[in-house]
Amino acid sequence: MKLADLRSTAADALDYQHLQFDYQRSTDQDAVQPVRHPVVVVGAGPVGLSLAIDLAQRGVRVLLLDNDNTLSTGSRAICFAKRTLEIFDRLGCGQRMVDKGVSWNLGRVFFRDEPIYSFNLQPDSGHERPAFINLQQYYVEGFLAERVAELPLIELRWKNRIVGVEQHADHALLTVETPDGNYRLQADYLAACDGSRSAVRQLIGQESKGRVFRDRFLIADVKMHLENQPSERWFWFDPPFHPNQSVLLHHQPDDVWRIDFQLGWDADPEHEKKPENIIPRVKALLANSAMKDAEFTLEWASVYTFACLRMAAFRHGRVLFAGDSAHGVSPFGARGANSGVQDAENLAWKLAAVLQGQAPDALLDSYAAEREFAADENILNSTRATDFITPKSEISRLFRDAVLQLAKTQPFARSIVNSGRLSLPATLDGSALNTPDDDADFAGRLRPGAPAADAPLQDAEGRARWLLRELGEGFTLLLYGERHTPAQITALQAAGEGVAPLTLLRVGAAAQDSASPLIDAQGLVAQRYDLRPGDAVLLRPDQHVCARWRQPSAAGLRAALQRALGRV
Repeated sequence: MKLADLRSTAADALDYQHLQFDYQRSTDQDAVQPVRHPVVVVGAGPVGLSLAIDLAQRGVRVLLLDNDNTLSTGSRAICFAKRTLEIFDRLGCGQRMVDKGVSWNLGRVFFRDEPIYSFNLQPDSGHERPAFINLQQYYVEGFLAERVAELPLIELRWKNRIVGVEQHADHALLTVETPDGNYRLQADYLAACDGSRSAVRQLIGQESKGRVFRDRFLIADVKMHLENQPSERWFWFDPPFHPNQSVLLHHQPDDVWRIDFQLGWDADPEHEKKPENIIPRVKALLANSAMKDAEFTLEWASVYTFACLRMAAFRHGRVLFAGDSAHGVSPFGARGANSGVQDAENLAWKLAAVLQGQAPDALLDSYAAEREFAADENILNSTRATDFITPKSEISRLFRDAVLQLAKTQPFARSIVNSGRLSLPATLDGSALNTPDDDADFAGRLRPGAPAADAPLQDAEGRARWLLRELGEGFTLLLYGERHTPAQITALQAAGEGVAPLTLLRVGAAAQDSASPLIDAQGLVAQRYDLRPGDAVLLRPDQHVCARWRQPSAAGLRAALQRALGRV
């Protein structure tokens, strides 16, 4: 089928796992000289699709190449975090994801045959999106592909494989292999989103380094209809139905349940993937739970190993790496796809700013610095989780089991239990784009570098709104309360002229602030951002805080915008 056909086909008629898209010959293949493109994105997975959509929404023409002509199969990445859903909202497909996905906030931990404790990943109210949804990767890719089909600035070419990369001072020269033979094209910038076995990374002579874990896990996607079974994350340490190992259970859409069984390093992957070996494991799990009478069918299975690693640098001249091509983590904590989509968001606005003349090329160095920092944080958390889940010595196992026993009654021990610290976006402390606070009395976690937190608002007609939905595509200055004079507001608005597009978002501190179109009716904007009437917060296009003031000035705002664009 053609990509455009996705828009005209009823969603319930699409089997996303088995779609095959048509290869179509491009006019670039007949050009005498290589055709030049502003951005070429390699890889049409969740990261590459997200990056292409974001760039197109910012007015940048994008060529997206994929070496295959299908979407993913099986569950693969399934846990998509609140921050990723907020990014998908901005990309125009978040609601589709949430409507199809299984929302959850609660996780439960078991040790042997006993429940130890539960945890709530979003204990406070006042957020539009849940902590997580479970949604098979092929749905995520399908919904993103449908959005791509709506955007005329994106051209997606299937069965176009990158087989050569030559770097030049102001572009990269690419050789592309197709069913009709090879052709060449030029890119001002090349974004490699082509996964853990990145061809682009190999072609420029780079590699990822880190730690490979000597263990194997079986994924089994099982279809079964269960009445009154809550949508929660269940994790077992050393359960009686799978002794000396661990098991993870997630509910997915379409009555599919994903089960991850730890197997050990010596397991034979081909032997373990056979249905006659998987089905007894699933039956044993069900027999030891409230689901013991459930009937099931096996949908898909895979055996995987994993590593925690990354490239030394995410930028190499005109080539930038995002997602698994740049870094890899264990599946515990859902940090892979989530961090990759956050890479894409960080990169998109910076590429757009450089290509549109708003920022110097050096701004792209901050992409590498910020996302390398985030990758190190993810790798640290992922490594700690894996070491706790799969202890490699008797002393480590004794320590883990003692912690699990204590966790039944002692809250302090629960903070040590690690069944996978679940994905949170990085706070970019130390980023060169942050303007340090010049007021010492700000409190709370939403400091410069932090990702914005959502909060409920109310408009003049009393209708519910959400803070993140009100932020602009460019920089947004949040003005809180009614202490800003008309002259001050005019001066602040003018501060962005000649620097970058700037949206002023005025939020009243209470219902009586009638001059503000939006009201912080529940006080959660003030609480989460530590704001008082008269304060201001500057947010980047990727919705990270980059400056805040008790007494904002046009000069201070202009300087902060310049800094955030890499001009300082």
